[in-house]
Amino acid sequence: MEDAQALLKRYYGYDRFRPGQREIIGALCGGQDVLAVMPTGAGKSVCFQIPALLLPGISLVVSPLVSLMRDQVLGLVQMGVPAAFLNSSLTPRQYALALERARQGRYKLIYVAPERLTSPAFLNFALSAHIGMVAVDEAHCISQWGQDFRPAYLEIPHFVAGLPRRPVVGAFTATATPQVRQDIETLLALEQPRRLVTGFDRENLYLEVRRPASKKAELLEVVRQQGEDCGIIYCATRKTVEEVHGFLRDNGLDAVRYHAGLPDEERQQSQEDFLFDRCRIMVATNAFGMGIDKSNVRFVIHYNMPKDLESYYQEAGRAGRDGAPARCILLYSGQDVRTQQFLIEKSGESEALDPDTARQLRAAEEERLRRMTFYCHSRRCLRGELLRYFGEKGPEHCGNCSVCLGLFQQESPSRTLAAPSGPARPKPNRKALAQAQLTDSQRSLFERLRALRSRLARRQGVPAFVIFTDKTLLELAVEAPRTPRQLGEISGVGEHKAAAYGEEFLSEIRSFLRQEGEL
Repeated sequence: MEDAQALLKRYYGYDRFRPGQREIIGALCGGQDVLAVMPTGAGKSVCFQIPALLLPGISLVVSPLVSLMRDQVLGLVQMGVPAAFLNSSLTPRQYALALERARQGRYKLIYVAPERLTSPAFLNFALSAHIGMVAVDEAHCISQWGQDFRPAYLEIPHFVAGLPRRPVVGAFTATATPQVRQDIETLLALEQPRRLVTGFDRENLYLEVRRPASKKAELLEVVRQQGEDCGIIYCATRKTVEEVHGFLRDNGLDAVRYHAGLPDEERQQSQEDFLFDRCRIMVATNAFGMGIDKSNVRFVIHYNMPKDLESYYQEAGRAGRDGAPARCILLYSGQDVRTQQFLIEKSGESEALDPDTARQLRAAEEERLRRMTFYCHSRRCLRGELLRYFGEKGPEHCGNCSVCLGLFQQESPSRTLAAPSGPARPKPNRKALAQAQLTDSQRSLFERLRALRSRLARRQGVPAFVIFTDKTLLELAVEAPRTPRQLGEISGVGEHKAAAYGEEFLSEIRSFLRQEGEL
């Protein structure tokens, strides 16, 4: 595993693997199939990207969304890794050119939509290429018992079986109950896989449920508390997205919207404005977000309760992907339960299923909704409730949720007892506190580095977080490296990024230190 360790440092700028990564990489490089369940932000991508660099031939990454593929490939190219994606966003000419370059062996990783696996052009390429690994991202999409079933995922095992030589197969997901894990293993036809569940806990996320008398007033307060932070506001319906989006704009807050009823052009523009930090607030249905790799989302607000804890965990988990502190706040009301019940009934009418399967799916959805509602009413540690739902032992007191901090809200017919007033951000746990507390000087340097990152991102035409994450900027602000060697010791600064951006960041740091009289 020395080679993998060297690649981790060279490309990603990290000195140590996170829990589970070394075991998964070792299994895949040794030719063993893998089923990995890892929380969002735990480094799933590293687990198949490094094997792709080590294994002979090309590795395919099956991914469900165009945005996810583009972000992942942008990040890889920024690190110096040869990668490409094949999906519906490419013109026929671009698609043909990418396939030709793939045939020439110019890529180590190719991200592909599941629907593309059965297309004649791609099959012609795959049958003649040396494919060393197939990594299935968001693997829970293959299970009809999961919350994001995608029928096209069922074609993956047929594609693998039809290749001249069976590649090693890795299945990766952040949200899978034990039943869904079994489904993934069976439906993907994994062969004696190494099973690894690294845990669902995200210690950097603060969890809170509020039951306000006025959701709009509460929302406005929370968003204003966040200052210039980026965040996502999830709504249950398109109509609510429109209402909340209009309300925020009427109150002077710049926000974009995203739902399936908007024209493709507006959805694409909204997504790009958010990813490229041109607008800091996204108001959306659950149509937005799966695989969104934006690492500097500092808050996720659920304006409505989602349909199940799998969805909530996945959507809330889009905050704090860089490991720095983030807030996840759910605004609950009894009407949310009725809305989700209606949506369950409506979805059942539109699915062409035999009666027995339809009844089983309906019962499963209603049970998940019941568990979601229970979470919103719980007076026990919210982190513990989430972990127990996914089959883990949960803490009785985490110190970083509204229940543990004594902020439980109890509804009454006439009013809502609001949480005690206090600082804009709840007191985080010790780990988050260590990351969040900066001196005034360090905070000033952080803001200057963030401004530099924005300028570089505009120049390169990439999202700012692709250059360096907020967590890396925080470490740069605290350590204030003066030399290339010191810069190389910062977590998240790999060789390629150090060569591309290092001198400009070092120059900014030296300028700041001279201004402060420290150099």
